[in-house]
Amino acid sequence: MGKTLLSGRRWHQSSTQETHSERNIPAGAGVAPDMTTIGIIGAGHIGSQVARKAVELGYDVVISNSRGPETLAALVAELGPRARAATPAEAAAAGDFAVVTIPFRSLGSIPVEPLAGKIVIDTGNYYWKRDGRVPALDAGETTSSALVQKHLPTSKVAKGFNHIRYSEITTDGTPPGTPNRRALATASDFAEASELVTKLYDEFGFDTVDLGPLSESWRAEPGRPANVVRQNAAELSETLAKAPRTV
Repeated sequence: MGKTLLSGRRWHQSSTQETHSERNIPAGAGVAPDMTTIGIIGAGHIGSQVARKAVELGYDVVISNSRGPETLAALVAELGPRARAATPAEAAAAGDFAVVTIPFRSLGSIPVEPLAGKIVIDTGNYYWKRDGRVPALDAGETTSSALVQKHLPTSKVAKGFNHIRYSEITTDGTPPGTPNRRALATASDFAEASELVTKLYDEFGFDTVDLGPLSESWRAEPGRPANVVRQNAAELSETLAKAPRTV
């Protein structure tokens, strides 16, 4: 389960062992095998697709939205016995880790305390026409995921699943080693969060391009050339490297 890594401004292929060294991950570090329950905050297109694939892979899913658990009855019935509906706070508390997939404008609604100490995968993107203008984002002074991390100071935020069409989450994955396997990007200020996303991507059928810290997560966001484009790891690495900082 190798991945491509950004080191400074230079992109290169890296084995998992080399990645551990360059990101200062201690030897033997990785994703705990008992992280089997995913709390999903947001049950829209991306959240429901992640839930579908996760239960197929054997994860338990606790899924929530802003309208109440009762509105998710049909989705939970479709997902089967490994899934249940809850409030956002309950989903956050139940998950061994969480996937947050809500509009950026709703950032303040993400529960903080139940996510303390947990890895949080942020699938969100900033769309000013939907979310309203955020000058610091427009100027390239920060990133949307960095602001999620600021909102969740005791969590470990990683970017994930933000530059793929939601329908392709369950259709484009292929087994490890498949020629031209699709790759997706991630970024985090915490090595263990990047490792979790890499593991999840691999299980979902994708290779990983690791952008490094959240300050680099803009490279895969809307308006950049990698957004919703199917590429393998080498191609995606080259495309991400060419991304303009502001659009």
